[in-house]
Amino acid sequence: MTPSAQLRTLTAPGPEIPGISGAVAVQDGLLLLSGHVPVAADGSVPATLEGQLEQTFQNLDETLRHAGSNPQQIARMTFYVSGYIPEQLETIRTVRDRWLKGHAPASALIGGQALYRPDVKVEIDAIAVRH
Repeated sequence: MTPSAQLRTLTAPGPEIPGISGAVAVQDGLLLLSGHVPVAADGSVPATLEGQLEQTFQNLDETLRHAGSNPQQIARMTFYVSGYIPEQLETIRTVRDRWLKGHAPASALIGGQALYRPDVKVEIDAIAVRH
């Protein structure tokens, strides 16, 4: 089997980013998800950290469902937060817990100076499994 036959690119409906798939499904059921950001279908970005986390999880959820999975199937996730300060951790955990409903994947949180756009403060990438 060729390497490309083992991989299937998946992108949920909505805004596309040229040259990037929303997820890549590996033949054994592993899903490698690109970084998801808080850009809504209409191109808007929420102003608050909580709003951006909610929109990012909504976008991540859409990609997971399109790929035959859901947030409770995430094995690992990485949060990237522009201008992160420790006081934001409670907000991050609160929104994460709402979406993961008690599921606790391996995780990392990385604070940085900036992401790809100045109005985007959050990006989440993940590894999940398909049902």
